[in-house]
Amino acid sequence: MTPQKQVALVVGASRGIGRQIAIDLANNNYIVIVSAKTTSDATLCTPFPPDPNSPSSTINTVAREITDSGREATPIAVDTRDPSSIQRLVDETIKIHGRIDVLVYNSGAIWWASVEKTPMKRFQLMQKINPEGLYGCVQACLPHFEAQGWKGRIIVVSPPIYSRFFRGKTAYAMGKVGMSVLTKGLAMDFEREEKEGMAVTSIWPATAIESAATAQITARDPAEGKDLRKASIFSDAVLAMLRAETKVVNGLLDLDEDFLRRECGITDFGKYSVVEGARPRRIMPKVFPTLEVEEQEDEGRMVDSSKLRKGKARL
Repeated sequence: MTPQKQVALVVGASRGIGRQIAIDLANNNYIVIVSAKTTSDATLCTPFPPDPNSPSSTINTVAREITDSGREATPIAVDTRDPSSIQRLVDETIKIHGRIDVLVYNSGAIWWASVEKTPMKRFQLMQKINPEGLYGCVQACLPHFEAQGWKGRIIVVSPPIYSRFFRGKTAYAMGKVGMSVLTKGLAMDFEREEKEGMAVTSIWPATAIESAATAQITARDPAEGKDLRKASIFSDAVLAMLRAETKVVNGLLDLDEDFLRRECGITDFGKYSVVEGARPRRIMPKVFPTLEVEEQEDEGRMVDSSKLRKGKARL
């Protein structure tokens, strides 16, 4: 009997890192749901395929890239600011394929500026798309992981938690670090409830990755390309995380390069450089602070508000 293919839902897959993850998952025998807000008529796209970091790259063109190669993909639009849109995305995925084995959350809004220079509307947009969108996707998928006997993986594009990350981009960091807190907390839920078939993992790039944002920079100064890596390093790390045992990756906040070096034994990353022979500058710290405390195992007086009568919860 041919093993059933796993279904991967990639949210934020219209271009850049998300597109590469979707394509590489498909190339590794996953059925891929390509999801994001941007849509188009892929049959009218010329030239094809489009620049992967341009607005011409949409969920429809990415799905066509995958299906043209003989793999399986379905484009489904979603607005991650809207919980009902997220629910429709998950419902449609289940309707078509009957299952979800992998959720990758790559959607993100970015604004790097001081608190003073970050308007409330910009702050709210980032929180809606970053932590709230992730939370909505996770909540919508969890019942289906449960129906599958708590077998599944969640990959979150968010960073290790460390103080330098907050500098100059506090509003953005609040959301992204919140996503990493979700990874840590949900992993603890899985562990406490002995859901050994589940794992949630956060991944972040160690160096700058070629993207729509960096394309604007290299257009002004091509020399900047020497500090960029291809998105394939990120997708290779994601695939390696999905292959790893759940106990290795559950609750892990890691970098693409560090995971590939430590868990896959890769020491030469030259093939990922955008400029051949270049050695891109690492933009992340070499060592991160541990988040554990001496009393880590002391749960104190645990309260489950969902089991208490409404209005009677006490901490």
